[in-house]
Amino acid sequence: MLAKITGTLLEKQPPQIIIDTQHGLAYEIDVPMSTFYTLPNTGDSVTLFLHLAIREDAQQLFGFATAAERASFRMLIKISGIGARTALGILSGLSSDDLQQAVRAQDISRLCSIPGIGKKTAERLVLELKDKLKGESFNFTAAATAPHSERDDVAAALMALGYADKEIANALKNVATDVGVSAGIRAALGWLSK
Repeated sequence: MLAKITGTLLEKQPPQIIIDTQHGLAYEIDVPMSTFYTLPNTGDSVTLFLHLAIREDAQQLFGFATAAERASFRMLIKISGIGARTALGILSGLSSDDLQQAVRAQDISRLCSIPGIGKKTAERLVLELKDKLKGESFNFTAAATAPHSERDDVAAALMALGYADKEIANALKNVATDVGVSAGIRAALGWLSK
C-alpha cells in the first residue's frame, strides 16, 4: 500500500496536484485546502502522507500534510454517507484539532458552516465521532502514530473496495497472520466471495 510520497511538485490546480517522484512516475493527488495552502512552490520538493482509495470505477490518491490529517480523513470516510470528496471538504474547512473540538462541543452550526455539510450530515458526524472522542480515548494524532501492520493494509484495501467493518473483521479471521499484503487481500477476497 502507498503510505507516503516525496518528490517534486509539478502542478498545483486545487484540489489536485501532481508530484514527480523522479523514477519515471508522476502522481495526481487530491488534497484538502488545508494541505494545499502549505505546499511549496512548483519545482520544489514536497512530502505528503497518502491514502489510496480503490473503487470499482476509479483509483484515487489523497495526500495530506500531516499524519493526523490523514487519520482524520480515514475516520471521516468510515461514517455512513461521508465519501472521500465530502471528507476532503470537511478537512478543507476545519483542521483536525478544530474538527475534534466541534465534535466534542457538539457544535452543529460550526460543522454546517462547511460547504456541502447540512444539518443532518453534521448531526451524523457528531453522533458517530463523539464516542471515539470521549475523554482522550481516541485522538487523531495517536491514531496516526499507532503501529501499522500488513493486516491494517489488507483491511484498508477491503474498506476501499466497499466492504463493511464487520465483513472485513470476519474475513481477516480467516486469513493467516503471516501472509503479505497482496496474498492477504487475495485470501480475504476469496473468503468474502464464498
